[in-house]
Amino acid sequence: MRNIPAGLDAHLATGATTLCSCWRISRRDGVVLGFTDHDENLTFGGTLFRAGTGFEGTEIETRFGLAATGSELHGALSDESISENDLVSGKYDAARVELFLVDWSNIENRILQRSGDIGEVRREGAAFAVEIRGLAHQLDQERGRIFAGSCDADLGDTRCKIDLDDPAYRGEGEIASVQGASLFVASGLDEFENDWFTRGKLVWSSGANEGLAVEIKAHRNEEDVTTLSLWQTPPNAMTAGDTFSVTAGCDKRFETCREKFENSLNFRGFPHLPGNDFVVSYAVPGEPGHDGAPVR
Repeated sequence: MRNIPAGLDAHLATGATTLCSCWRISRRDGVVLGFTDHDENLTFGGTLFRAGTGFEGTEIETRFGLAATGSELHGALSDESISENDLVSGKYDAARVELFLVDWSNIENRILQRSGDIGEVRREGAAFAVEIRGLAHQLDQERGRIFAGSCDADLGDTRCKIDLDDPAYRGEGEIASVQGASLFVASGLDEFENDWFTRGKLVWSSGANEGLAVEIKAHRNEEDVTTLSLWQTPPNAMTAGDTFSVTAGCDKRFETCREKFENSLNFRGFPHLPGNDFVVSYAVPGEPGHDGAPVR
């Protein structure tokens, strides 16, 4: 049962219409933004809730039990509130959202209606729509270890133990020329062999995309020309002279862990786990282990 503050409860009983919605968004980088569908700014809880941003929410769905429920939040894209570049760069991924019902004539009369995390984000022209997932959606996430042939650790984490600051696994480069929206010729990486940074991470250290990170789709070092292809097109156009840092990539195979990183003792997979071919195989007479033939 939800406990409604006495002041708000009394206000609701009057049938008055001085109510509005306020949304507080807390990003993982520590930035906190507030928005309201009221026609004037409101401030409470140390947050300024800005009006005139086009924010509005959809109907909130609630069910008994642990079924995952959600709602949506709509607003306008602008540099003063939420920009398209920030959405594309992932700054709002998994951000925390709190929805308040507020009496704007007395902001002390308010209640937290719902909280959740931002899920899928859609851009619709000059507007955007984000899915707000309730706490129950976390019960749908896989927990614990997965028994598979490939490694389930992230390269460089505490389970993997590879030091990505080691010069053998890290490089600094610069765009020599742009070949496409997500493809460019790089300088400064000539000493690294072909495919060394494939599946690795690139972080822009200068230019219009400074500070943003993206995964590397392919690293080619052929005929003294180094090219990098990115999985995601940067939100801002790349230009010659933009600098970046890159870290080595890993395909999660035991052979790669042993030969590229010399880290087989920390491999977090099961390379000898029988695969599907073994599961659907059948006994063949005459082979060792059948018809009484000894197994050596």
